[in-house]
Amino acid sequence: MKLPDGFPALPDFPSGEVWLAGAGPGDPRLLTVLALHAVANADTVVHDALVDPRILEMAREGSERIFAGKRGGRPSPQQAEINAILIDRARAGRRVLRMKGGDPFVFGRGWDEASALTAAGIRFRVIPGITSGLAAAALAGIPATSRDTNHAVILAAGHRAQDGKSAADWEALAKLGQPIILYMPMAQLADITAALMRGGMLPGTPAAIIQGASTVEERVLESSLATLADDARREGIGAPAIVVIGKIAGLRQGLLPSMVGWQ
Repeated sequence: MKLPDGFPALPDFPSGEVWLAGAGPGDPRLLTVLALHAVANADTVVHDALVDPRILEMAREGSERIFAGKRGGRPSPQQAEINAILIDRARAGRRVLRMKGGDPFVFGRGWDEASALTAAGIRFRVIPGITSGLAAAALAGIPATSRDTNHAVILAAGHRAQDGKSAADWEALAKLGQPIILYMPMAQLADITAALMRGGMLPGTPAAIIQGASTVEERVLESSLATLADDARREGIGAPAIVVIGKIAGLRQGLLPSMVGWQ
């Protein structure tokens, strides 16, 4: 990769290392320079379902590609299996890239994999990506924060708890009075919105769903907390999607007259 004069040198990708990289929300143009460097030099790419195929096509000829995506309701590799693949390939002297959608340390199980690599004595590097929740909101014209609405925002995983881990306490989160950005929420959306209203969030609170952010399948549904799940069902909105709930979701319309579409 040719870089302009004065640009920081890209690090070597040594044999036997694992790089945990984020691919961003979808569009390959949102890949970071360092993540692109990793793709071009890896011997093995272990990737999730939401990594755009065009990113994988940038891998060097002869590299190994291993699908390790987790999709709700479908057979998926267990985390222990993915950890074992990373460790095995690294011990074989390969340069291993673990490519995840969004950011590896934001609902990406990057910490789980980094911990397993540390326990196995495998060196690793973290390459942050643009996390999908913030990117989806921004691309739809929804600010994560604004001076007029909020000085904090909650990022929460919307899928059911797995592996014995605790799920979010939606009623407690509602009482914080801050906007919430939900990752992977669609299967539990009706239960989540009901719990937020039980926690005191008003039924008329603005809400939006961004499906397929930054891709040609992107759709934005604007609604309210009380009607969001029913509106999504009626409009056929499904995963992958990000949900934004709070005053920030109501700011979008004011930007649309001048906002240039992403594609």
